[in-house]
Amino acid sequence: MLIQKIHHVAYRCHDALETARWYEKHLGMKLILSIAEDAVPSTGEADPYMHIFLDAGMGNVLAFFELPTRPKMGRDENTPAWTQHLALQVESVEVLMAAKARLEAEGIDVIGPTDHALFLSIYFFDPNGHRLELAANTASPKMLEALDDVKWEMLEEWAQTKKAPKHAAWMHDGSYKEMFK
Repeated sequence: MLIQKIHHVAYRCHDALETARWYEKHLGMKLILSIAEDAVPSTGEADPYMHIFLDAGMGNVLAFFELPTRPKMGRDENTPAWTQHLALQVESVEVLMAAKARLEAEGIDVIGPTDHALFLSIYFFDPNGHRLELAANTASPKMLEALDDVKWEMLEEWAQTKKAPKHAAWMHDGSYKEMFK
């Protein structure tokens, strides 16, 4: 396989300092690197920026660019806000629920927990408007095997019909609780 892992994922932010402090305070992600340039190394284009890198655990890195000379950042208005998000794994359901309580105590609106059968999730927004998901895995090996068995069939059906195949409807209709006892 060519790819070893994701080196980093980069998003734009309004304020790099505020972003670094928010992620450290609310998610425990430490600032590991700051890079600032007046020109883009890959293109040579004059475009001053601050590029920060945060430790997302286990060698994963989340990065942000602050671009002060560019128009204010927006979002793709044709894509629903719930679609584009960054999902971060936590150790357990207990850790997830404790994080939810801490975030809400800080005045952050949190949706969930949402039961996806394979994991429980909570959703909220960072100060830049990026939607974040914290997820605690709850899947059994049998659930993962059942999904693996139908993944291509589901994708082929979707490609033909553009309607949700029902092979894994058990994930959100609650029937998984009986199917995978």
